[in-house]
Amino acid sequence: MSDVLEIETDVLVAGGGPAGTWAALRAADAGADVVLVDKGWCGASGATAAAGTGVWYVEPDPQAREEAMASREALGGYLADRAWMGRVLDETYAGMNEFAARGRYPFPVDDDGRQIRRGVQGPEYMRRMRMLVRRAGVRILDHSPLLELLTDADGAVVGAAGQRRQAGGDYRIRAGAVVLATGGCAFASGALGTHVDTGDGTLAAAEVGAHLSGMEFSNAYAIAPAHSSVTKTAYYSYASFYRADGTVLEGAGSTRGRSVIARTLLSEPVLARLDHAGPAEREAMRCGQPNFFLAFDRAGIDPFTDRFPITLLAEGTVRGTGGIALASTACDTDVPGLYAAGDVATREYICGGFTGGGSHNAAWALSSGSWAGRAAAAHARTVADRRRAAVPAGGAGLRPAGGEGITAREMVREVQDQVLPYDLNYLRHGDRLAPALETLHGLWREARAGLADADPWRAREAAAMTAVARWMYTAALARDESRGMHKREDRPGSDPTWHHRLDVGGLDEPWTRSAALEVAA
Repeated sequence: MSDVLEIETDVLVAGGGPAGTWAALRAADAGADVVLVDKGWCGASGATAAAGTGVWYVEPDPQAREEAMASREALGGYLADRAWMGRVLDETYAGMNEFAARGRYPFPVDDDGRQIRRGVQGPEYMRRMRMLVRRAGVRILDHSPLLELLTDADGAVVGAAGQRRQAGGDYRIRAGAVVLATGGCAFASGALGTHVDTGDGTLAAAEVGAHLSGMEFSNAYAIAPAHSSVTKTAYYSYASFYRADGTVLEGAGSTRGRSVIARTLLSEPVLARLDHAGPAEREAMRCGQPNFFLAFDRAGIDPFTDRFPITLLAEGTVRGTGGIALASTACDTDVPGLYAAGDVATREYICGGFTGGGSHNAAWALSSGSWAGRAAAAHARTVADRRRAAVPAGGAGLRPAGGEGITAREMVREVQDQVLPYDLNYLRHGDRLAPALETLHGLWREARAGLADADPWRAREAAAMTAVARWMYTAALARDESRGMHKREDRPGSDPTWHHRLDVGGLDEPWTRSAALEVAA
C-alpha cells in the first residue's frame, strides 16, 4: 500500500492564511474543484490568525481615495502604481462588504449604527474564512506543507508535492493551476505567528523559473516588548523611549526613528512607555489587541505608566514588500499555471519600498488572493490533459547532490547570524552586506550538497531561508541608494536614476536587472 496520497484537482492553493483562503473561495465560486494545503491548521496558522489587523478599506469617495493613495507614496519611495492601488481599494471594499454579509463577521458599529469595516480580529476573521472555504466545497489538507512544485515537459506548473505531517506519508496533487499563498519569510525570528513563514513558496517558485521583485525592501523590523513576541508597532506611536538610565532617547520613534532604537540596542537596553495614550485610546487599544496586553498583565506591568524593555524582531518579507513578481493583475507569474498572492508576492505595486503591518497587507491579501483564485480557475479550464508527465522541481533540502551533510537546525542558525543582527540587515552598509552575502552563498552551496533532515519540510525551510536571504542581500547591494525601508549608510539619500523596480532571481547564480514601474493590467 502506497503512503502517497494522490489527488487530481482543478486548482491547488498552497497556504491557508487570508490570501490562500480568499484564493480558494474565489476559485470555488468560479466553479473549480479546489484543494488547499496548509503547513499549519488553516484558520489558526500564520501572522493574521495570531493578531488583530487593520484593513485598507476606503469608501469610494474620490477625495478619500486620493488621500489614501497619496498618504504612503513618499514613504515607499514613489515606486507604487496608482492603477494597482485603485484596483486594490475597489476589491477590498467589495470583499469586506461581502464578508460582512456572507461571513456574518461582527464588525463594531459607530454612533450612527454603521459597521466599521477598517479592521478585523485575526482569530475570528480566519475562523470564518475557513468556514466559508469549507462551505464552498474546498478540500483542506491541514499540517501538509508544500515541498516542491511539479512541471510538465514545457515547464508549466501542473501540481505540487508535499508532506502530511500528522496524517503520515506524502501527497502528490495534479492540478490545472497552482496558487502560492505560503506567506513571506521572517527567518524564524520569533515574531508572533511567523513561525510558518520561512520562504517555502518563494524558493519553490524560483525553482521553476519565476523571478522576484523588491527584495531589497525586505528588512522590516517591528518593535516588541523584550518579554513578548507580539509585534504591534502601531501602538508605539503613543510611546516615549528611554535609555536604561531613564533619560529620553532623542529621535526614537515607531515610524520614523526606529533606526535610532536599533543603533542604541547594539550597546544598551531601550525602554518604552505608552504615556501619550489617553483614557479613550487605552480602552480602544485593549479592545483592539487583547493579546498585546496579556504578557504585560502576567508580568505585572502597566505599559501606560511603567517603563519596559523592548527589542526589534525581524519580519522580513512578512512586513517588507519583496516577493514573487507578477505578470499582470491576474496575479499570474511568468511561469504558466503558477499564480501568487499575499506576502509571497511582491507588494511594491501598492506600497513601493515600504509597507508595515496590517492595512495595506490585509487589503493586498484579500485582493491578490481573489484575483489569483479567479484567474487560476479560468486557466484550469483551458488545460486539456491533466495526466501529462509531471517532473518534481525541488532541489536543495530534498535531493542532496552529495557532500558533507549539514542539518537544518545548523543552517537556520547560521542564516540567522547573517540576517537578524541590526547592524547587518537594518543599519545597512555595503562593507557589511558583501561579506554576509558571501557567507550565505557558501551556505547555499552546502544546502545543495548535503542539507538533509529526518523531516523533509524542515530541510526545505532551511534551504528557503538561505535562498531568500541571498536574494535580499543581492538586491540590497545592487540598489546603490537609500529608498523606502532600504537604508544604506554608505549610500544616504535617494538617486533619481534608481526610480525603478529591481528584479532578482537565479538559484546558484543570483542576478538582478532593472524593471519598469508599470505592470500589465
